[in-house]
Amino acid sequence: MHDHGTFLTSLAAVLCVAALTTTLFQRLKLPIVLGYLMAGVIIGPSLGLLNVADADTVTVLSELGVILLLFFLGLEFSFGKLLKVGIRGVIIATLEVGFLLWIGTMVGQAFGFSATEAFFIGGIVAIGSTTIIAKVFEEQRVTGELRNLVFAVLIVEDLIAVILLALYTTIGRGGDMSAMGLAQEGLKLVAFLAALIIVGMIVVPRLMHSVMRINRPETTLVTSIGVCFAAALAAQYFGYSVALGAFLAGSLIAESGEEKRVETLVRPVRDMFAAVFFVAVGMSIDPRVIAEQWQTVLALTVVVMLGKPLAVTLGAFATGCNVRTSVRAGMTLSQIGEFSFIIAGLGVALGALDPKAYPLAVSVSAITALTTPWMIRAAGPVSTWVDAKLPRPLQTFSALWGSWIEELGKARSKPSGRGSRMRRLWLLMFVDAALLCVLVVVASLGESRLEAWLEQSTPLAAEAASWGVMIGTLLLAAPLILGIFRLAVALSRELAVMALPRLDQGVDFADAPRRALLMGLQIAILLLVGIPCLAITQPFLPTAQGAWVLGLILLLMGIAFWRSAANLQGHVVAGSQAILETLTKRAPGAGAGAEAHALEQINELLPGLGELHQVPIATDSPVVGRTLAELNLRSQTGATVLVILRGEESVLTPDGHEVVQPNDILVLAGSHRAVRTASRQIENAEPALQA
Repeated sequence: MHDHGTFLTSLAAVLCVAALTTTLFQRLKLPIVLGYLMAGVIIGPSLGLLNVADADTVTVLSELGVILLLFFLGLEFSFGKLLKVGIRGVIIATLEVGFLLWIGTMVGQAFGFSATEAFFIGGIVAIGSTTIIAKVFEEQRVTGELRNLVFAVLIVEDLIAVILLALYTTIGRGGDMSAMGLAQEGLKLVAFLAALIIVGMIVVPRLMHSVMRINRPETTLVTSIGVCFAAALAAQYFGYSVALGAFLAGSLIAESGEEKRVETLVRPVRDMFAAVFFVAVGMSIDPRVIAEQWQTVLALTVVVMLGKPLAVTLGAFATGCNVRTSVRAGMTLSQIGEFSFIIAGLGVALGALDPKAYPLAVSVSAITALTTPWMIRAAGPVSTWVDAKLPRPLQTFSALWGSWIEELGKARSKPSGRGSRMRRLWLLMFVDAALLCVLVVVASLGESRLEAWLEQSTPLAAEAASWGVMIGTLLLAAPLILGIFRLAVALSRELAVMALPRLDQGVDFADAPRRALLMGLQIAILLLVGIPCLAITQPFLPTAQGAWVLGLILLLMGIAFWRSAANLQGHVVAGSQAILETLTKRAPGAGAGAEAHALEQINELLPGLGELHQVPIATDSPVVGRTLAELNLRSQTGATVLVILRGEESVLTPDGHEVVQPNDILVLAGSHRAVRTASRQIENAEPALQA
């Protein structure tokens, strides 16, 4: 009877206090997750304000919240949905998670955590919060391209987070972290996943179809949650995280095609137990521990609030988004949440992470959740500032990059013989990257044995043996690093020629844009491959050893990139002059059709300038009297103004200080979508131009 009373008291305290705090936080327009955390602080043992809930009871209930959270994420994930996300979401999420995992691991090592603990800390700061972002988007009514892009990244992030859970479980069970131990645990994990997925694909979709034919909501709910807990139990039985089993259960039900009906039934149950989970997280907050480790909290908060926006912005821009969309997506994803708690809890449960690290995750999550609405609101002004501060060659490059990526997408959709060659190059590059990671991990884990063997087999002293192992590793790694670089160059060249083909005869006027595109692609590909490699190998390397190698390569390529961007600027100036001469010398009385035809001819003569489009400015247009910087077309849409036709005073490649005058004709360049969007904003004087 006493146990029943304890259970009811704990449950009542959790739900009642959570109801009050979340109501208050919603009225204050703050993320609801913070309300749950505050409820946990109130009923938790640290402050003793209302210490009536039994911690063990709440922990058990919160475990149900973890299972149902991951189950629901699994319902929203399917291989079909992953294909719909497209390559853009995969590239951005891979770059972001890899970068944060690497930086977070280095920060953990710098603050004295062991290699394994630092790797867990890297995972804690790497994954954004779907719960927080969905709520903020709903409150601020964010829709359109930004919403679609952010949720595409979050879908891939969730998948990567589940993979990390499996990886962390393997590492936690690896014991002495020997190469053989990790290999054995890895094979066990693969066998478990394969068995669960194969059996699940055979059983679960058929089971769900049978249950759906009964058409009883309660039966569907019970069956779905039963499948969820069965998979979670199987994962626990074999020594893996229950979250992994729950996610796979949701994914298997999603493959049946009935996930929408199941989501509707499961959502209320998930919301209640998820609330208990977040309250339990809040109960673990100990202000004394946070005060003792405030420097670590501050460092990790800075990593999240600066590192995630930087990585997402670069990834989004690399895939063809304009500066405004890229910066807004980056600043939107500048927080961590539920997966951080799950990863931290898993590390503590496995004994691989110091329990004091758990409050660090909670503190960083609370701070970044609190700043998320502000970051989203500040994204517009920040993107404008970033675009204004870029040097002119980079402004030109950023405006034309989107049109090149657009052309590349069109070229890839056409049948050609380059597809098989590029797939082979990608495969070889990833094989080299995988071998490099394996080499670094094996050399690090077996370093002491190799040194002992060298001492016994050769007359080398201990220090000389250590140097021998290091030099041998570098000699083996050098061909792999060189191979990755050469393959990146070859792949970039193939992609650049697809987007901007070479002419068989005559002068190649696309040379300057192609070289700028080539350098941009090389840097993007090396980052896409190099950052995940650094993230994987960082726990086995001295703090900044891998960063020096990648940094040196990127520095040399950055110098070459700047030269190509400067050449591109000259190409654009020449193209602007050609546009000016062509349009000012057109036949008298020629209409818009003749002008459009002239622009098409220029585009064929000078490829790489993107789509050209001219917009006349009426005498009563609201944009008259404003500078191009105030219009902010390049940042908002990705289009740039190449020429302003103004009688005898026409302006080539105008800067942001140029004022729009009545009867001007603005010649825009960029991707098809960019110039059309910019044209509509000018002609309709949309509110975005008033900001």
